[in-house]
Amino acid sequence: MASRSAAKGILPILHSGDSSFETAFEKLVRRRENQAEDVSRVVRRIIDRVRDGGDDELRACVKKYDGASVKRFEVQREEIEEAGEIIDPADRAALGKAAMRVREFHRKRIASSWEVREEGGAVFGHRVRPLARVGIYVPGGKAIYPSSVIMNAVPASVVEVPEIIMATPPGPDGSIRPEVLMAARVAGVHRIFKMGGVQAIAAMAYGTESIPRVDKIVGPGNIYVATAKKMVFGEVDIDSEAGPSEVFIIADRSATPAWIAADLIAQAEHDEVAQAILVTTTKGLATRVQDQVAKQLKTLDREKVAKKSLSARGAIIVAKDLDECAALADRYAPEHLVIATEDPDAISKLVSNAGAIFLGHYTPVAVGDYLAGPNHVLPTGGSARFFSPLGVEDFLKRTSIIRFEPAKLRELGLDVMRLAELEGLTGHKRSVDLRLQKIRRARREREAARDAELEL
Repeated sequence: MASRSAAKGILPILHSGDSSFETAFEKLVRRRENQAEDVSRVVRRIIDRVRDGGDDELRACVKKYDGASVKRFEVQREEIEEAGEIIDPADRAALGKAAMRVREFHRKRIASSWEVREEGGAVFGHRVRPLARVGIYVPGGKAIYPSSVIMNAVPASVVEVPEIIMATPPGPDGSIRPEVLMAARVAGVHRIFKMGGVQAIAAMAYGTESIPRVDKIVGPGNIYVATAKKMVFGEVDIDSEAGPSEVFIIADRSATPAWIAADLIAQAEHDEVAQAILVTTTKGLATRVQDQVAKQLKTLDREKVAKKSLSARGAIIVAKDLDECAALADRYAPEHLVIATEDPDAISKLVSNAGAIFLGHYTPVAVGDYLAGPNHVLPTGGSARFFSPLGVEDFLKRTSIIRFEPAKLRELGLDVMRLAELEGLTGHKRSVDLRLQKIRRARREREAARDAELEL
C-alpha cells in the first residue's frame, strides 16, 4: 500500500505492485489539475485596465500589486552602470561565464533561409528572419532569478532580435536587484522596465505610452502571469505555459542517498507547488533518502517551502525493475529527468518524454539551471510530450516562398483545379483556370506565328 506516515518520512512512499498505485501515480501525472485556481476574472480585469488606460493604469497596478511607486518605468543607464559597480566581481564573472556558455550552445544550430529550384520553373523555400521585438518576463517575489534572464534573453540575442525588452517587478524603493540588471547586460537585453505580474504582461502585449508592444513574451511566472500570457496569446506569441518546477529521479543501488535527497530538495525549494519524485528499484535506498531529506531540511534556508512541497506533492516510488522506472518516467514526462544509475545512457534511450535529461551521478539539475549550456526553460506539467526547451527557433519566424513560372503552372494546374473542385471551392479553381487560359492562348499564338513563318 501507499504510505504517507509522518513517522516514515516526509515523502509518501508508493509501491508499484500495490493495487492503489495506479490511482496514486495518475494523480501525480495529472499534476496540472492539482493547480486548479480560478484567477481568470482578476487577470482579465487587470489586462483590460492596462490595455485601455495605458501608463496611468499601469502605474496604478505597479503600485497596488508590486508595492512600488515608479515615476519612470524604464531603468536608466546610470542604474545599470551602478549595478555593475555594486555587484561582487566573482558574481559578475559567474554571470558572464553562464551567459557565454549558453550563448555558445545556442549558436551551434541556427535555422537559415533556403530555397529549391525545380525543373519547369518553380522555386520553393523558407525565408527566416528574427522577430522584431520580444519581451522577457523575469519574476521576483520569493527569489531573484538572474539565471532566468540569461536563459530567456540569450537565444533571442543570438539570432539578433533587433529589440529585446525585459520586465521585472521592482522592490518597494523602485529599484531592481543589481544581479538581475547585470544578467540583463551580459545576456543582451536592450531595455529594462520596472513592472511585474499581470500588468507587465498586458503592457508588453498591447503597449502603452512608455512600453513598446512586443511580438512575443517568454519567461516564467506564477499562476497569474501564466494565465495572463494565455489570455494575450493571439495578440502576441508566447512560449509554452510555465508551471511549477519538477524533477523525476531514477536511481539504482549505485546512487548516493545524500545526493538524491539534495536533488529532491533542490526542486522543492523553488515553490510549495513544485514536485519532486524519486523512483528506485531498491527499497533500502528509499529509506535512506527519506532520512537524508529530513536531515538536510533542518539546515535549509527555505525549509518551510521545501517541506510543504515534498510532503504535499512529492513521492518516492519503489518499482520492480529499471524498465518500469523508465516507463513511469515516460508517462510522467518530467521537466527534469535525473538518471542516477550505473548505465544512465541505456535508461535514457527508453524515455521519449522529458524536457532535459541529466545523466550519471555527477550531473545535478543545478548545472543545467545555471551554465551547462542547454536552456533551462523547459516544458512542465507533462507538456514534454509535445513541447521542447526554449531555443533560438523560438525567436525566429519562417515565411514560405513559392514561385511558379507558366510552364510549371501548365504542368500542375489541372490537378490544382481538380482538388479545388473536390472541396467545392470554385473561386480557387477559377484563379488557376484564368491563368491557364492565358498560357494556352500564348502557346497558340506562338504556334500560329511559327506556322506563318514556315509558309513564307
